[in-house]
Amino acid sequence: MKLESFDAIWQRAAERKGGEKVLSMLMPDTTSYLDKLTDAQLLSAMSEQIFKSGFVWKVVENKWPYFEQQFWGFDPEKLLMMSPDQQDKRLSDAGLIRHGKKIQSIFENAQFVLDIAAEHGSFGKWIRDWPSDDIVSLWLELKKRGSRLGGNTGPYFLRFVGKDSFILASDTVAYLKAHQVLDASPTSKRGLMQAQAAFNQWQQESGLSFAEVSRVVAMSTGDNRLGVD
Repeated sequence: MKLESFDAIWQRAAERKGGEKVLSMLMPDTTSYLDKLTDAQLLSAMSEQIFKSGFVWKVVENKWPYFEQQFWGFDPEKLLMMSPDQQDKRLSDAGLIRHGKKIQSIFENAQFVLDIAAEHGSFGKWIRDWPSDDIVSLWLELKKRGSRLGGNTGPYFLRFVGKDSFILASDTVAYLKAHQVLDASPTSKRGLMQAQAAFNQWQQESGLSFAEVSRVVAMSTGDNRLGVD
């Protein structure tokens, strides 16, 4: 099936949202923070997204300053010097979210961040330099080398720190399936590459960021829940 033009998608989304002016106002913030964030700040942002997965986001956000304090500002080198006793105390700390596997992922991802920094100069540089027209390969690398970064957790983390990327939210996946853009599971490598090819074409047609294209596609169908596209 021929890929639908982005102009047609845009026009349908605009009709659903009350016009092009309104749709334009609903576009996501595409500011990149990668040049300003330290590897510790990136580890914190990554960990926050992991804890938000399957949990009430507002609760995580309210607790995060305490997480920052108890995990030493998420400095990866300091975290890896934390003793087993110190780690155990955090597992029983009522001020934190006591999810053992997610807490353990903080330490596993600290090592991941340090490994990438050793290879590429810094974790932030590695993310910044990765081409957005192959963003799904970065998702797969995060899942493979990191801890608990599969599904949409890795993509949400990238979006949160300003790496231009699309998100395969439920509305977006529904569109891709309905329009036969995918002939494989959206979680499979084949399906991800098919989605990437479609978004590459739409990005080239529109001149918009991948994040903006992603939101327009989501708004052209489904429930259009902001913040999940």
